[in-house]
Amino acid sequence: MTKKEITQLSYAIIGYAIKVHKKLGPGLLEKIYEECLKYELETNGYKVQQQINIEIDYYDLELSNPLRLDLLVNDCVIVELKTVEKFHPIDEAKLLTYMKLLSIPQGLLINFNTTNITKSTKPLVNEYFARLADD
Repeated sequence: MTKKEITQLSYAIIGYAIKVHKKLGPGLLEKIYEECLKYELETNGYKVQQQINIEIDYYDLELSNPLRLDLLVNDCVIVELKTVEKFHPIDEAKLLTYMKLLSIPQGLLINFNTTNITKSTKPLVNEYFARLADD
């Protein structure tokens, strides 16, 4: 994939998040928005994996509490959903870590506890995105 394709995919994901938010409004549980966004994405032809365990390779130690991400779209954008007053620095740090552990170039933090999804979404990119061709 190219930077342009990843960026277009992210815009599409945000568009579907806006659609879900317009229909449901703020104030529901994160899991409800996650299910509805997954439905919208799959209905529109995207490959979506939900609640994926992220294994951490730490020598020969097996961790009993794996990390789990909300949605992975087309194997190239991680979507983490929140229903919070505002993002905390740990939210961004966790998403960047998920992206690094899975070698994913882009992530989206989307907060549904808002009146405007566009203003409450934070896209993140990393070194994997930087290595992609422009178009």
